[in-house]
Amino acid sequence: MSTTTITGPSPSIWVAADAIDRARPRSRQRQLGASDTACERRAAYKFHGWEPTDHVISAAAMLGTYIHEGLTTAARKQFGWLTEKKVADAAVRGSVDIVQLDRVTARQLPRRMRPKVAADENTVEDIKTRTVYRWDETVRYGATAPELRQVMTYARLLNTGGFADVDGQRVLARLGPIRVEKIRLRFICRDNGEERIQEIPYDPQIAEEAVWWLQRVAETEHPEQARRDFLGPGIDPQCDFCPFATACWGAPANGRPVQANLVHDDEDVAEHLANYVAAHRQWAEADKKKKFARQSVDATPAGRYGANRLGWSEKEKKEQQPDVKAMIELFDVLDAPIPMVPDEDRMVKALVQAGIAVPMRSVVKRSSRRIDVSAARE
Repeated sequence: MSTTTITGPSPSIWVAADAIDRARPRSRQRQLGASDTACERRAAYKFHGWEPTDHVISAAAMLGTYIHEGLTTAARKQFGWLTEKKVADAAVRGSVDIVQLDRVTARQLPRRMRPKVAADENTVEDIKTRTVYRWDETVRYGATAPELRQVMTYARLLNTGGFADVDGQRVLARLGPIRVEKIRLRFICRDNGEERIQEIPYDPQIAEEAVWWLQRVAETEHPEQARRDFLGPGIDPQCDFCPFATACWGAPANGRPVQANLVHDDEDVAEHLANYVAAHRQWAEADKKKKFARQSVDATPAGRYGANRLGWSEKEKKEQQPDVKAMIELFDVLDAPIPMVPDEDRMVKALVQAGIAVPMRSVVKRSSRRIDVSAARE
């Protein structure tokens, strides 16, 4: 058996991971999926069959995929939950992370397919991974509007049509519509594994808003008729990793940000300047309120106060400074004249000119105390 020896730099493992990810069925499908209900313009490019203009490898997103697959596999084996099941209608399709059936519904399935522990209510669960930088936001505010649209769409499809009648789940499809009553979003921090669960009732209004959202996309004759839901590369990470970023924003010209492509005349400039002034005014007012709140709690010890946890941090920095006392002693040993008032700069200069090492001492400097306000954990 022959082997190949790598003589140059080892290829990035993410190149292999990206190739596998791009070969997945969900990466090649053209029908809109429930997860596409985030940016209207991006969904329109996909709906109209445009080929992607950008290929960006997102290691963070692929890590989330691997964590997601591992967790759903464990849930299926350990709890007997239904995982990665297909749902669809004429407009949208999707793959539900987890479905937990109640006792009445589960009894309609063969024993081998029943959960080990039945749910109190039919429940749709979606798993989301987060970085530690967005974790406080997740704890404080929960799911975003696009995430709610996605999971409510899964629930709506189960409520109206049940599981899709496709290979591997024909038995489930025969159950018909499933009355979903509970939504669970399970957030996992990719950095430390912390888990946060948000449970809410099924909301038909949000589900209908998602239907309306998809209809708006379907009514467009060209992707550019669809709204941009984010502010572009360099501002929103959703645009940094969008496969249609160049089609949407154009290529950067003369090293300028792509947002500059939107300005064509003086009226465009006037509009953006007006937006800038309005946003700056809002920021200035909010910044004053933030500073007032900071000053108000300056004497408050760290701890939990209502929905927030207060913390304080000070940074210490060690640096080397000339040791004036040691220099005086050294000048005395050398029988050199010492200024009546010790002049640090002159003493250092004299020792350097004489080729003698300047005595140094470690000094710890503390920065101003910084406030740290985070969401209080339950």
